[in-house]
Amino acid sequence: MDWNPKPLGIEDVRVQRRGRGQPLVLIHCLGQSATFWDVLAPLEDRFELIAYSLPGHGDTPLPAGQYDQDATTAQLKALMEREGIARAHIAGISMGGSLACHFAGTHPDMVEKLILCDCTPLYNEESRANWPVRAGIAREKGVAALIPMLLPIFFTPGSIAEDGPNVRHVRTTFEACSGEGYALACEWLAMVDAREEAKRIRAPTLVMLGSEERAAFKEAAQWMHANIPGSRGVVEVPVAGHASVRERPEFCIRQFRDFLS
Repeated sequence: MDWNPKPLGIEDVRVQRRGRGQPLVLIHCLGQSATFWDVLAPLEDRFELIAYSLPGHGDTPLPAGQYDQDATTAQLKALMEREGIARAHIAGISMGGSLACHFAGTHPDMVEKLILCDCTPLYNEESRANWPVRAGIAREKGVAALIPMLLPIFFTPGSIAEDGPNVRHVRTTFEACSGEGYALACEWLAMVDAREEAKRIRAPTLVMLGSEERAAFKEAAQWMHANIPGSRGVVEVPVAGHASVRERPEFCIRQFRDFLS
């Protein structure tokens, strides 16, 4: 990969805003979109839920080329400024959590409280080597070709067998995701390193992850708890995989409400 990161604009990025109250900015995971967070609708009674789709995901156009963590953080800052949001709660899951971690350490004055779900500030060597492989499959065959591998990561076997609306939503969004958009995000994940930014986070922080999450993410959760000065602890979402918020929304809504209130 020719590493020549490009800046990211905001002109064609649509921000969804629903609810009333304190602003809560939500950043989705790889291959999904702003609609990933629809399950948090009950929080609209107390918070304004603010979501957008990452580059090449959902209704956000493909970027001009490869981007890096500085570009995604600059884009989020510009979007918040465009929307008149000086300070907000931030929550991110997986890729969105890595971005939220980098953003919160880079712009601590813009973050009230932080929730990091099923994420890591740095992927291990095995994962970093695998991201270009996954990117190549997405470019050649489309994201749909990855679904048999992705669903057992995102959900527990029971949820997959039940095939309820949350599993179907994630599957459908994967099928609609741009192969190039997914691939560029994979390459972002191969390069992301937010460890130093994590140590500069000043906001009270809650780390969450599915109880059935992979070992590397459990280790990352403990690392973040130990190294983020304002960490309030690690919460495991019971009987949940990588898409913990989508698999067990009722539990996660309670955690969000209690922590952010």
